[in-house]
This record gives sequence, structure tokens and C-alpha cells, in this order.
Amino acid sequence: MSTVDWLPGPLRDIGLDEHSLTPGRFLAALAKHHGDRDALVFEDGHISYRELYARCRAVARALLAAGAGKGTAVALLVGNRPEFVVGLHAVGMVGGVAVPMSTLAAAAERDYVLAHCDAGILLAQYRLGRREPAAELLADHPDAVRSAGFPHLRAIVGVGPGELPGVTGWAEFLAGGEAIDDELLDAVVAAAHPSDTGVIIYTSGTTSHPKAVVHRQRTPIVQHGRWAEQLRLAPHDRVWSPFPFFWTAGYTMAMGSTLAAGAALVLQELPDPAGSLALFERERVTTVHAWPQLDSQLAEHPDAATRDLSGLRKLPRGSALRAVAGQVDEDWGTVGAYGLTETFTINTCVPADSPVELREGTHGVALPGIALRIVDPDTGSPLGTDVVGEIAVKGITLMAGYYKVAPEEYLDADGYFRTGDSGWLDAAGYLHWAGRLSGLIKTHGANVSPVEIEDKLLDWGRLRRASVVGVPHPVLGEAVVLCAVPHDESTTVDELLAHLRARLASYKVPRQVFFVTDDDLRFTGSQKVQLGYARKLGARRVAAIDPEWAQYLTDKHPDLLDEPEPESVHESWRSDDPA
Repeated sequence: MSTVDWLPGPLRDIGLDEHSLTPGRFLAALAKHHGDRDALVFEDGHISYRELYARCRAVARALLAAGAGKGTAVALLVGNRPEFVVGLHAVGMVGGVAVPMSTLAAAAERDYVLAHCDAGILLAQYRLGRREPAAELLADHPDAVRSAGFPHLRAIVGVGPGELPGVTGWAEFLAGGEAIDDELLDAVVAAAHPSDTGVIIYTSGTTSHPKAVVHRQRTPIVQHGRWAEQLRLAPHDRVWSPFPFFWTAGYTMAMGSTLAAGAALVLQELPDPAGSLALFERERVTTVHAWPQLDSQLAEHPDAATRDLSGLRKLPRGSALRAVAGQVDEDWGTVGAYGLTETFTINTCVPADSPVELREGTHGVALPGIALRIVDPDTGSPLGTDVVGEIAVKGITLMAGYYKVAPEEYLDADGYFRTGDSGWLDAAGYLHWAGRLSGLIKTHGANVSPVEIEDKLLDWGRLRRASVVGVPHPVLGEAVVLCAVPHDESTTVDELLAHLRARLASYKVPRQVFFVTDDDLRFTGSQKVQLGYARKLGARRVAAIDPEWAQYLTDKHPDLLDEPEPESVHESWRSDDPA
């Protein structure tokens, strides 16, 4: 078996090399090495690695019988349940292109993705909470299959309990695959290549339509192994996360890393504090990846004091669950990392058991097979150490491209992808992310990174969340404005400002601070504050208390005083940004 320096240890351990990084070979290796260990836990059922592989093969047969093959786009409009995990890998087995779709998307975005990716088959859940994805699609498009709107779509397959005219039920779908024998299936699986197109991730940014990020079959698998390695996961771990699998963090940080480690993925489609805590106790969950808001809700729920949560061992350093789980050591924590959908999450990282100062003071070093540089945002010229510029990246996990977009539109002359994020590299090679280039606040003639201020505030420990934005100012250019949600009413603005003045240059200290509630803010599906909404909120608040500032905004920036509208999530990912 040949080896390369970028192949993660967990993948080597199960016998994979750079030529076998396909979903079919990945699942076969997991089944061989982990056999009867739990792979998935869902509701009252436990699915072993051997059973997971068998289910993937059954769905792969059904896909072949339904007409899918090399290059066929198969969309998955499914929540975090076994059929998503099985369907995703089965698509790769037959050489198809998996297209995870957001279960949170509005109808217009759903229709755009389904048409743009040229989906041939759609796996759609009958019911997910209060949503009915399959029925909603057919209500809007009764003749969706082989229609002008979706010209390549030839089948809709229902997932989960339910039935619907025009939708093939799951049992019927699987029965159709019984005509496909092992010899044919094995030949199809063998024909899949690591460089084949494997997945398209749709990610919203500043454009009118979501971007379609194309990745090869090998890329998610490499990242699964990297995450297992960086998180120090082991077969005895039992992992729970609400991160949706249709986004890369849920796909690889939560789901893929667990599988690559031979651990158990404990699934819960619709997390709720009481139900999640009961699940933690029953399944002896060891590892939790959750948004801070949900983490706090879990720790503050009355059941947290009565449940046996002693199994929880791998929690972020700032997690409120650490106290209720009786965990006091700090030898494991959220990794310091930076990445984006275009690199299928991380391209820099430090392991979860690294010293706290590295995990929390940097965003890690470039991973094997990744080339990173900081360039001048205007000229593209490389910059030296400790100089803030634009982060540019290329390497083994960089996307194959944007679907239906020419490569010269997103790569520079040296083949680097310009991320639109700002940061710098120190002399030791550690990356320091400073925020979106478009998010930098220009005040007093200087650049201010909102991330730097927010980090200082969250380290303080008295805020649930902090959103720093720049609001146009008649004298300063932009003023630093903070919208913050305190943990309790005892926190004061004066205390907050005193904390920052002791740690930041004076021009970085917010000119205005507003205490707000979560109800005042708007969030993306991954629970990030929508920054455009927060900026308008800040502008409206300052206009209400400062007549001169209000007049300036009315004259020069009236759009900021309009009623804020929700925005879509940006595609970048970092250690505190798991979408």
C-alpha cells in the first residue's frame, strides 16, 4: 500500500490508501475493522458497522435499479437520521453525485438547488418536525418528475414513515434493487475513483443564489479522517451533535469523524433539552458538538441536575455542560481551526488536546497537503509574517470547482483560492483569522476586527453572545457598535467597557453598547447572528439616541434604518463557526 503525507492516520489504520478514498471502500473498511460495534444509534435502534455497510449496499442496488449511475446527481432532502448517512454513501458507491439539501431552505432556494444541480433522483423526507418536505415540493410542483422545471428528475423517493401519491415509498424503492446482483454492484463500486465528482454542497453567500461547491469523492473522506485525528476520537466514543448533515461541519466534523474513528454516532433529528439529556444518559454520550445557545439550554435545564452525565468527557473548554458533567480538567477542548466549505471545513488546525493557548490563541497550522498564503487583497502579492491580508489557499481538499462556473473566475494565476477572509501568519506558521474582509470596521483611519473584540467579550464569561458591527459615523467613518446578550441583568455596560479598555486599544472599544435579547436578533440555521441584520439593528438603536448621528444616517445611509431583513449564512467555517 502506498502512502502519502496528507493521508490521516485513522484512514491508514483501517487499511485505506490514496487510491481507495471512495465511499464504497471507506464503508467496506469500516465494516471489516469495526464489525459489530455501534455505528449509528437512532431512537431505540442500534446499527452496527456491518449492518450500516449492508444497508448502504441495499440502497446502492436500489439507486442502480432506479437508473442512477456514474455522474447522476442524487439530492437528499433529509434530516439527521440513518437514511441520510446510508443514502449519502450509497450514492458514492454507484459513482453518483450526492447533493445534500437544506431542510431549512425556503421554497425558492429548494427549487433553485434541485434544478441547478440537475438532480436525477430526490430522496425526500415525508415529515421533519412541522415540515413535510416531500409534500411541500409536490404542492408547489404537482408534476415535478420529468417537468420543464426539473428536466432531469425521474424519481422522488420518500424517507421515513408516510406515503404520498407520486412518491416511491422506501420499502418499494429497496425492493426494486433486489434485481441487482452482487457481481454488478461490486463492479460499479470498483469503477468509482477518488477523483470522481462526489458531492455538491450549496452554500449561501453574498450572491443572489447559493454557490454550488463541487468536491471529489476523496475529499470528505480525507476530512473525516482529519477530524477524527484532530478531535482525538476513539472507538469507545459516542458522539452527539445537532449540526445538520447538509452542511460541511455536520457532514464531516460530526458524522464523518465519528465513523472514521469507529465510534458511535448518536442521532437525534429534533434536539430538545430534556430529550437530549435523557439520550446522553441512556447512551453514555462522551462527545458533544453543539452551538453555545443550545449548550447553555442543556446545562440550565432542570433535568441536567438529575441525569447521570458522567459519560461526557469531550466538551469544549467554555461549555456550560462541563460543570454539570463534573468535568474540571482542560486536557481536551474545541480545536483551533480555520476552513470553509470550499475546503470541506478545516485547512488549518491544532489538535483538541493541544495547550489551551494554541487552541484559543490561534487558528492552527496548515494541514498536510495544504498550501496557505496571505496576500494583498488588491494586488494578490504575497505578504510577510504578522501582516494582515487576505487568506488564500490551495491543496488536497480544495474544491474541484463551482458547478457551472469557469475556474478562472475563482482561482488566481497561481491556482490559489482567495477566501475573502482576512488574517495573518506568525513566524511559527500559525494562522490568526481576523474576520471577513468585508466585515473589517474602518474607524479613526484604522482597521478593527470585530472578531478580536468579540473574543475578548466571550472570554469575559458574562455574555451569552456578542455581535460587533460597524455603523457609518459622520466623523469617524465607521463607529464600533456592540449588540450583546448578557447572561443576567446584573451585568452593566460600565463593567463591560472597563473589561475591554483593559485589553484593547482605545479605538477598538465600542462607541455604543446595546444590551439586547435573542428575540431582538436574527440567526442563521447554524445559530450564527446574521451580521447584516445586527448592523441595521445597531444603526436603528444609535439613531434613536443621537439626533446628529440619526440625521447623518438618514441622509447618507437610509437603507440602514429600514426594517432589517434576514440574510443567508456565509460559507466560511472556523472553530467557533460550525456551519
